[in-house]
Amino acid sequence: MSERPIQQQWPSFLNPATCVHKGLCPVTKLRGQHPPLESHSLYYEQHGTGPIKVVFIMGLNVSTSGWAAQVEHFGRLPQYSILVFDNRGVGNSDTPMGPYSTSGMAEDVIVLLDFLGWTEKRALHLVGLSLGGMIAQELSYRIPERFISLTLGVTTAGGLPLFNVPPWLGFKNLLRTQFIRDPKKRVPYIVEMCFNDSWLGAKAENDPEGRTNREIQIMLYNQRAAVTRIQKPLGALSQMWAGFTHHVQPKRLVQISKTIPKVLILTGDQDHLIRPSNSAYLKKHMAEAEYVVWKDTGHVVSAQHVERFNAILERVFLEGQARLEGSS
Repeated sequence: MSERPIQQQWPSFLNPATCVHKGLCPVTKLRGQHPPLESHSLYYEQHGTGPIKVVFIMGLNVSTSGWAAQVEHFGRLPQYSILVFDNRGVGNSDTPMGPYSTSGMAEDVIVLLDFLGWTEKRALHLVGLSLGGMIAQELSYRIPERFISLTLGVTTAGGLPLFNVPPWLGFKNLLRTQFIRDPKKRVPYIVEMCFNDSWLGAKAENDPEGRTNREIQIMLYNQRAAVTRIQKPLGALSQMWAGFTHHVQPKRLVQISKTIPKVLILTGDQDHLIRPSNSAYLKKHMAEAEYVVWKDTGHVVSAQHVERFNAILERVFLEGQARLEGSS
């Protein structure tokens, strides 16, 4: 496996102390495709070298920086190897011509996993949030034999494009952010659509300065924006199209649920971007899945409740392994 030298053109917000490998996966070359229409590579980082392998797929127009809290937690634990990457059209990955589809983005991930040699049967745990959860559905349908567990966070099976449009506040802010090029001016609108109002207005736990959660999140998002490459409009709109056109038929959901040892469906009850009813729909067609709704919680469950989210993932990983061993 070859990779380009680590250079300044690959800015990263994640902890370099736990990073054991980073680079570009030449998706186009490995697929045998031809530029310029589909020419792109995916940027990835591996943190940790433990035997438990976890693949994290981030959501709409968010780079690997969105997994910072999970990389900090799992990357330091000796039993884990975790893989994070920038989807096509964001961060250090290339921006091919659009529009994109969740099925095409899932094929990108398969190429990346093959490139890294993460190909063993029942060796991976898969975690996807929002658009990442949509991609995870497509991925787990294509290569279910590789996964021990699947976590579908704040996501949807989709349907007609109109059904995939967010609630009004999320839709309004999502459009507004597409016309604001200054990252600092965009951040307040991003924070407002990613978290629920009551939590944002509350005092942050264990903050010595007594700041609100809104103040903390604006600070963190500004820190991430200062490091992350500015996204091209083509990438942002193409990823949005992938989300709006995503659709996994019920029979495919049934197959995923029956095939993967442990499935968790997780949502907040005050999500401004993907209605919680979409998670209920997933559960309706995924009978074996665990279904969890967190109260007073917005869209970005992984950042709003960091310790709680990491803990539920650890439990899911253990339960998936136990079910796998129990069935063998």
